[in-house]
Amino acid sequence: MGDRTTDAATREAVVLDRIAAFRRRRPRLTDDVITLAHGAGGKASAALVDAVFLDAFAGPERGPLPDAAILDLPGGDRLAFSTDTFVVAPRRFPGGSIGHLAVHGTVNDVAVQGGRPAWLSAAFVIEEGFEVAELRAIVADMAEAARAAGVTIVTGDTKVVGTGAADGVFISTAGMGVIPAGRALGPELVRPGDRVLVSGTIGDHGMAVLLARGDLALEADIHSDTAPVNGLVEAVLAAAPGTRWLRDPTRGGVGTVCNELARDANVAVVLEETALPVAPAVLGACDLLGIDPLYVANEGKVVAVVAPEEADAALAAMRSHPLGASAAGGSVAPASSTCSWATRCRASVERRERRAAHPVPGQRDRPGRRLPALRLPPSDRARLVGLRPQRQRRCAHRGAGHGVPHRRAGPRPA
Repeated sequence: MGDRTTDAATREAVVLDRIAAFRRRRPRLTDDVITLAHGAGGKASAALVDAVFLDAFAGPERGPLPDAAILDLPGGDRLAFSTDTFVVAPRRFPGGSIGHLAVHGTVNDVAVQGGRPAWLSAAFVIEEGFEVAELRAIVADMAEAARAAGVTIVTGDTKVVGTGAADGVFISTAGMGVIPAGRALGPELVRPGDRVLVSGTIGDHGMAVLLARGDLALEADIHSDTAPVNGLVEAVLAAAPGTRWLRDPTRGGVGTVCNELARDANVAVVLEETALPVAPAVLGACDLLGIDPLYVANEGKVVAVVAPEEADAALAAMRSHPLGASAAGGSVAPASSTCSWATRCRASVERRERRAAHPVPGQRDRPGRRLPALRLPPSDRARLVGLRPQRQRRCAHRGAGHGVPHRRAGPRPA
């Protein structure tokens, strides 16, 4: 029995080494034209950035790609500098607008690099025929968001293009903030045994925008989480000054940033599925549509890796902040760690128990009763309620793939 166990462990180690070698290979850009997949934050995006932009701008020296650059000034000070472009349809959605996103997105990128956001620039590409009243409303949202984040928009630019050359308005913002002396964050600081914390419910923004488009004939009380996280970040760093790494899980969601952490730090990131904070309406919508909430965008959340001795303090700091009331945690393991068969079986049992205790909105939890959180037209209810998408185990291992995992959805067995 012992020999067979050793042989199995050896074979597993060989397979893991091959997977690790494959993951270390540079992504390959095989497309001749740009597709929407290149902007989705997954493997296609990584291939485009590596093959086109890093080849031109970074040269052969490749390292982790954080949310903001760190600039060392001659006097010894350091700045966090980030830039982002915002396109969204619809431009206004439950919980926010493109104006809120344009400020919050850049503020958050600077904050999770340890900077204290202070200054923003804003550039607008406006389509001919765009209504001035809507532009005023978007700019007012930006001004409101800047005041709430404690930043100043100090410069900007506008361009107008012909009808059809832009989808209404595109906004680009750049931001800068001073990094306090002695503050260091990065994947190279992460160690096995560290704790992974997420500051609140995941998937809210992506699902709010998806449902607001109106293409799915599906209604739910889901609001975007768009918000500036710089205050939350400062609270966490004050409570846990040894914090190792921070990210805001925007495109690609929590799953993608954990995969990037696993790749950059050569560790395994273990997430306990039953502990993941997902709002019931978001979970119900994701289940009905076959989408994994781990890979849905967020705009007001933070993923933090902290030392185990500071985990309780960091979690308490998150939960004491208005944006972190639903914070939860996971762990970091050595890169050779795997999720065992027993763990997968236990997770499956826990998942069934959770679904029994919290039925998917729109499905029956007892004869004669329906939950009201999701409201489907009768023509779509019969088609969607029968869907039962499979779930993946929650283990980001050695930089596993960036994209949404392969999921199947089909009618329930009789």
